[in-house]
Amino acid sequence: MAGRGVFHVERTPGGGRGGGRPPRAGRERGGMQCRRHVYYSGRVQGVGFRYTACRLARGRGVGGFVRNLRDGRVEVVAEGDEAAVARFLADLEDRMGGYLGSVKALEEPATGEFDGFDVSWEGE
Repeated sequence: MAGRGVFHVERTPGGGRGGGRPPRAGRERGGMQCRRHVYYSGRVQGVGFRYTACRLARGRGVGGFVRNLRDGRVEVVAEGDEAAVARFLADLEDRMGGYLGSVKALEEPATGEFDGFDVSWEGE
């Protein structure tokens, strides 16, 4: 479904991912690039969410940013190899799942604008 528009996923605690964790695979260079724009709600600020997201993304070669929003949510934009982005988001939800109330994910066209993964702030 990559590159075919927008998808919307709402998850609630205990709802699971249905399909489980994506298979582990090595980083692929030149693979299908994707971009995911994700909003996390629940008790997601002040619990190490941004630190965890940065650490996981950088370890998987995923570019983008994470930031706290004024309304209490956390926003993540992740871009890179489709498999790496999927692993990053699945691992982030596994690690921070106890704090999540809901997840809204959008698929967007990859832009290639990111050189790494950083913490950003609303309004930048």
